[in-house]
Amino acid sequence: MDFTLNDEQKMIQKTVRDFVNKELKPLEQEVLKNEREGRPGISNEKIKELREKAKAIGFWGINTPEEYGGANLGPIMSVLIAMELGRTFVPFNFGGSADNILYLGNEEQKQKYLIPTINGERRSCFALTEPDAGSDARGIQMRAVKDGDHWVLNGEKVFITNGNEADFAMVFAVTDKEKGANGGVTCFLVDKEMGWKSEYIYTMGEWGPATLVFDNVRVPEENILGELGQGFNLGMQWIGQGRYMIPAGAIGAAERLLQMAIDYSKTRVTFGKPIAERQAIQWMIADSAVEIEAAKWIVFRAAWMAENGMDPRHQSSMAKLNGAIMANQVVDRVLQIHGGMGYTKELPIERWYRELRLYRIFEGTDEIQRRTIARNLLKGHAKVGELL
Repeated sequence: MDFTLNDEQKMIQKTVRDFVNKELKPLEQEVLKNEREGRPGISNEKIKELREKAKAIGFWGINTPEEYGGANLGPIMSVLIAMELGRTFVPFNFGGSADNILYLGNEEQKQKYLIPTINGERRSCFALTEPDAGSDARGIQMRAVKDGDHWVLNGEKVFITNGNEADFAMVFAVTDKEKGANGGVTCFLVDKEMGWKSEYIYTMGEWGPATLVFDNVRVPEENILGELGQGFNLGMQWIGQGRYMIPAGAIGAAERLLQMAIDYSKTRVTFGKPIAERQAIQWMIADSAVEIEAAKWIVFRAAWMAENGMDPRHQSSMAKLNGAIMANQVVDRVLQIHGGMGYTKELPIERWYRELRLYRIFEGTDEIQRRTIARNLLKGHAKVGELL
């Protein structure tokens, strides 16, 4: 059993950390100012500029297959990179990637949707969640009715990431009500110009999802992704891939926040001593360090399983549940250590406080993860104490 990073992993980790420190962290005050004034934290032009710099050092399509011009670094390296990017709240990813299910399209769909998305020419969004079907994805109601060589879509999707910016959506709709999720849900590639509309949803954080409205939107038969009726399986495949990546970013944020708390506690003096000498503060720092370390290795194990061709879903659910709760506990302690200053908008702690709260909700709530973990254990899909 080896817990060390190899030379390539160390080099990539250092390169990404240097990029974060040099290119992203200096933008943090500008991002906070823009967000306070109701503007996007970072402009599209600045994102393009940053991505060109990332391309220059070889970070484009880090997890995209080599046949599409990517580096195909794999799950473990992707987790390392996500941890490094999580050290800043500047909204940025290296680009050159596409949703995993887009690779299952036919050749015509790959040319129209996959390749332009990888090249950064088009943006996609994943449209599954509905007002009455969030954690219970099987309960989606949006209908698609066959009309000649088209399907007519009617319904509403909510809390769709990138829904306001996307050029096309991967939309899941019921094509056979009797079968439902068991063969009656289909995924459609729907260009925005086909007629769907997006509406901004204001949240307590800076994440700006969208409501997508479909009113008799006609979609050609050839825009079905995968097979008719097999969309639910595609949706679960999309969701499953990201569950260990979300807590990876949370770990990076928690490590940055903990370091802020350590640094502040050494300089903040009360009753003649730095608060770092107070046992209450020391315990908060110690608990946070232990929880971060535990979360890190649960995430790495999920990524290791994925990289070695194993089924990581059970481990990913544990990673998502533990990582989301950990990040919220850490940011709460860090705010407490900073006292009134932590509550102000002068420091980024309150911004992280609002952002990290989302981690316990999206891509499967805490409750759904607990349900999944318990079900796997009770049905024998996973065994207590099992090591692979």
